[in-house]
Amino acid sequence: MVLELTAEQEAFRQQIEAFARDVVSLRAAGIDKSGEFPGDVMHAAAAHGLLGVTIPKAWGGAGRDYVSYALAIEAVARASATVAVSLSVTNSLVAEVIAHAGREPQRERWLRPLASGEAIGAFALSEPDAGTDAANQKTKAVKSGDGYRITGRKVWVANAEEASVAIVFARTRPGLRGLGVTAFLVPMATPGIRRTARADSLGVRGLGCMDLDLDISVGDDQVLGHVDQGFRLAMWALQGGRVAIAAQALGIGQAALDEAIAHAKRREQFGQPIANYQAIQWMLADMATELAAARMLTLKAAAAKDRQDKSACEASMAKLAASEAAHKAADKAMQILASAGYRRGSVVERLFRDVRATEIYQGTSEAQRMIIAANVLANA
Repeated sequence: MVLELTAEQEAFRQQIEAFARDVVSLRAAGIDKSGEFPGDVMHAAAAHGLLGVTIPKAWGGAGRDYVSYALAIEAVARASATVAVSLSVTNSLVAEVIAHAGREPQRERWLRPLASGEAIGAFALSEPDAGTDAANQKTKAVKSGDGYRITGRKVWVANAEEASVAIVFARTRPGLRGLGVTAFLVPMATPGIRRTARADSLGVRGLGCMDLDLDISVGDDQVLGHVDQGFRLAMWALQGGRVAIAAQALGIGQAALDEAIAHAKRREQFGQPIANYQAIQWMLADMATELAAARMLTLKAAAAKDRQDKSACEASMAKLAASEAAHKAADKAMQILASAGYRRGSVVERLFRDVRATEIYQGTSEAQRMIIAANVLANA
């Protein structure tokens, strides 16, 4: 359990909190209103090492640990959930996967551009019939000469609107579900990739989510990791991705708590601030306690990612606890602010919409409970 931060971790947290306050927060409402991908903010984030947080310095990254990464994502999400998710996709689901499984030429080509912000990454796993059941891949990769022809459709691909490269998962052996899936590194400029209209959503707007129709040819040198082992690679990536989503949820939840406290101190009813009433105090107490508990689980999961080969259970516990605590916090903040929070364009209204996605993407809460239960039963 991580209870105290090192001096380096604390200094990094403060640096990113300042960046989030001075840069990200000023753009958050505009990103939500327009739904436009925040490319300018992503490039600014790169200057702070936020696009290659855990990538070794030898490859152009910041070379930091996963606890620092979780702290950074929480700090950014406190200002903008959208920016936090875009950062986490490039970090956890793309750059870290290339660093972990890529060949030297693949690392040479992509890691420095990703870490510097010259390139943005996307992770193309989900399909119309492969959401929680991600092993049910219908996109096919058929051997053709010195490479493969990939055909199929990917949906809800975050960052796809501006991405330079995507990790695309496709079935290379029929009938084997996850055991017959391969990961490919695909430049988004590859002929045969058709990006459909941007997918709008209730919250986390501006994420650059698009569906991809694929009819492309790739070389053998674009296989990432081993042929037929791509699903394992995807599950490895999601261990880190779920820690990042837990941190994102914490940032949203903390922002909701901040708004609720400020309003409770400011708003007067019956001659005194509503913060003086026990009904409000107990809501604030529950919000603070549940977020603090989820933060400990998230830091524990981040530390486990640094120290262990497998940290799926810790990551699922963190994501489950943090997303549900943050959802409750946003709901209570809405209740405390009442009509002031329910008004379109208020900070709490945006947080209320943004937080719901944390219980859905990179594995629903139900999927996290399945993973946790499997680990608990296996180790009983």
